[in-house]
Amino acid sequence: MLMKKSEMIEALANETGLTKADVEKMFNATFNLVKDELVKGNKVSIAGFGTFKITERAARDGRNPQTGETIHIAASKGVNFKVGTELKDKINN
Repeated sequence: MLMKKSEMIEALANETGLTKADVEKMFNATFNLVKDELVKGNKVSIAGFGTFKITERAARDGRNPQTGETIHIAASKGVNFKVGTELKDKINN
């Protein structure tokens, strides 16, 4: 099952008693803060949940699977998430 942003906001509003508008503002502010910190190259650690960090992939040569032609794949950055112990334990129990 996939939980959408709107469903999360509704669930949080029900849980907290806040309006959906207020929850959406906090939701957006929280994830914008996480994005901004990652763009700056900082790790974001949420106790009991996990840690987000930027990973770097080196440039490399690959192959086009349709033609077999060698292609250059540029260096890129990605986001890695390492699950926290508390969440890992909850998922596994």
